Amino acid sequence: MMLEQIAELKRGIVDIVSEGELLEKLKRGRPLRVKVGFDPTAPDIHLGHTVVLQKMRQFQDAGHDVICLIGDFTGMIGDPSGRSTTRPPLSRQEVLENAKTYQEQVKKILDPKRTIVRFNSEWMDTMVVADFIKLTSVQTVARMLERDDFKKRFQSQHPISIHEFLYPFVQGYDSVALEADVELGGTDQIFNLLMGREVQKAYGQEPQVVMTLPLLEGTDGVLKMSKSYNNYIGVDEPPRQMYGKVMSISDGLMWKYYELLSTLRLGEIEELRKAVEGGSLHPMDAKMRLAFEIVERFHGREEAGRAQEEFIRVFRAKEIPEDLPEVALVLERPWICAVLKEAGLVSGTSEARRMIAQGAVHVDDARVTDAELVLDKGVHIIKVGKRRFAKVAIG
Repeated sequence: MMLEQIAELKRGIVDIVSEGELLEKLKRGRPLRVKVGFDPTAPDIHLGHTVVLQKMRQFQDAGHDVICLIGDFTGMIGDPSGRSTTRPPLSRQEVLENAKTYQEQVKKILDPKRTIVRFNSEWMDTMVVADFIKLTSVQTVARMLERDDFKKRFQSQHPISIHEFLYPFVQGYDSVALEADVELGGTDQIFNLLMGREVQKAYGQEPQVVMTLPLLEGTDGVLKMSKSYNNYIGVDEPPRQMYGKVMSISDGLMWKYYELLSTLRLGEIEELRKAVEGGSLHPMDAKMRLAFEIVERFHGREEAGRAQEEFIRVFRAKEIPEDLPEVALVLERPWICAVLKEAGLVSGTSEARRMIAQGAVHVDDARVTDAELVLDKGVHIIKVGKRRFAKVAIG
């Protein structure tokens, strides 16, 4: 049972320092204290932010305590991770205003009754200078300059402000104050997370297990999801807009979204992938299931249903050409394969059966799954594949 729990907790994880330590902590039988820090530098969160929130929810569901640490103190410094220039510091008021929105939005994923919310100003505002000097003695300047983003800026002679050096120390001390067993973060946070282990050791605590998650690509499929790149899907976006954006991602990227954002078990996701690869499930249907799940999480099942219906209506309307070829057929028994052949949409009944098996045949917006289907007489809009259409009147 414990190995199964670890397998699910490791889902989507890039780095884990270390798995052996995590196993030892779990064996003790007490709930782990799982820490994730948020610097509310912007008022809204998007699906990229929710990757770590999903992992927090998995820990919650496994019976552990998760701590949402709002960096109202560190937010005024600005996290230098992945930055080529100094991040403009925010005022305390700006940070607190953004934090209110964050707290409301994370409740859509985490169980509010089981989520601990703390602010690192609780201990940092009262830390005296002597104690802060002791904190910074944990690491050397040479070690700090080994950090990739600092190294690049130093070598290219871009300025590094002293206060940026202080950020990892404060984040590390947060782990001491919270007595964290595990800290989660993006892969760009690895330096800060490992610093937490060093600071805990220096203060006589057992070091936390570090687990990093990948940065989620945005709707462009190239750059990490970010408002500045305009490739984001916001958790507060209207249902139809959110649904449409999820449907716009590539078929390949869809599986990463499934792994990092869906609540489906890994085995269920693998079954979907095999169905798509085997031709029994169309990639669009798999993506629609994902879009429905994501919209349902943030807006409820009813709104997700409406968003899906609207997408199908608009998509089908855009998909069908205005100059649709019209075909009149007189068939005593309008068997679907015969209709497709006589309408010129396939070369023969063998191809018709194959296209139906692949899920590539639609009649009046409904996918045909039975090659023995007999159509009703009347007018039908028939689509085969992505580009073959006909308006067929059967008499």
